Amino acid sequence: MLVSTCAKRMARTMQSANLGAVRFLNLHEYQSSQIMSDSGVNVPFGIAAHSVDEAVAAAAKIGDEEVVIKSQILAGGRGLGTFTNGLQGGVHIIKTSEVKDYASKMLGGTLVTKQSGAAGKPVNTVLLAKKMQLAREFYFAILMDRTSQGPLIIACSEGGTSIEDLAESHPDKIIKVPVSLQEGLTDEKVKQVVDGLTVSGDKDAAADQIRALYNLFIDKDCTMVEVNPLAEDVDGNLIAADAKIGFDDNASFRQKDVFSQRDTTQEDSREVAASEFDLNYIGLDGNIGCMVNGAGLAMATMDIISLHGGSPANFLDVGGSATTAQIKAAFEIITSDASVKAILVNIFGGIMKCDIIAEGIIEASRSLELKVPVIVRLEGTNVERGKQLLADSGLALISADDLDDAAKKAVAAI
Repeated sequence: MLVSTCAKRMARTMQSANLGAVRFLNLHEYQSSQIMSDSGVNVPFGIAAHSVDEAVAAAAKIGDEEVVIKSQILAGGRGLGTFTNGLQGGVHIIKTSEVKDYASKMLGGTLVTKQSGAAGKPVNTVLLAKKMQLAREFYFAILMDRTSQGPLIIACSEGGTSIEDLAESHPDKIIKVPVSLQEGLTDEKVKQVVDGLTVSGDKDAAADQIRALYNLFIDKDCTMVEVNPLAEDVDGNLIAADAKIGFDDNASFRQKDVFSQRDTTQEDSREVAASEFDLNYIGLDGNIGCMVNGAGLAMATMDIISLHGGSPANFLDVGGSATTAQIKAAFEIITSDASVKAILVNIFGGIMKCDIIAEGIIEASRSLELKVPVIVRLEGTNVERGKQLLADSGLALISADDLDDAAKKAVAAI
């Protein structure tokens, strides 16, 4: 199916480049650690530093001969990543006397990992953490599960590596515990998790940590809480040694303290601009810009472009109630991509009126002095009025009768 082909392409692109329309907010490790600590979860002592001097001071405050220095980027695989300046690894255990040297190489640098995309991510913060004496490592996560229609706890008595690797090497050690939103996390469920982790220390204290992690998940409107590793120290205490937390954007109105910590430097600048205008944008690697209303129609448009030998440069859904200003902003975002050689506008006017789209196209074409061909296919509410506005504009816009015709013309215009 065409739509499934498009969906797969988008999924691959988003995964490889770590992109997204910020559907779920992600925070840095140091930010997540603070939120977890405030929720009663045991975390390693650490201090975030935004400059070399702050890093040196943080290491001095920790006061040990050795510290852990961690690059803070919103991508996994930091430990095995490479800086564009040649430094190998984004996480190091070093002597306190080496902090200045490492911090100077890491801060302001760009770290490339398996999940960052080829361009990498800027490192604006490093976390100086106390070196922990860990005896065992587990895996722990909570996420929303469609099957059980509620939170699902996933735990494994082995940890420190990806859950995909654990599922392959130790499938028998992974347990899944669904939690009813009506009943909450019962003592029975907590015991099931603690036993599944094979905790060797105080089981009551371990149970308290599981409850604290679950309460964090619920209270902060999380989409995911992943602790890998959830470690056990030499005294048998559970510690969230490293964690990733995702938050539901729909809850931003009641989680203002969390969402105020969003780091837009880690995101595609085009997606940041799109979100400011309530547009849904995802950058791809083609050369035909797309502006469509409705996600399904947008994916169908991208697939038909591909069917005719073209390659879409983006997914952009202007929604059902876009204004002229939003249409202009959409053109600005699309044309900010230097690889775009043509733009296809495909609008089916239901709630979105074709004449509003036409006015936005005209204003954008004039104010932005567009240098690339613009192919326009309009259908639906006020379509005749929209087509007349375009015809009377005096602009060199290419009209299309239907989607197939529009895709062919877009590919031919390159």
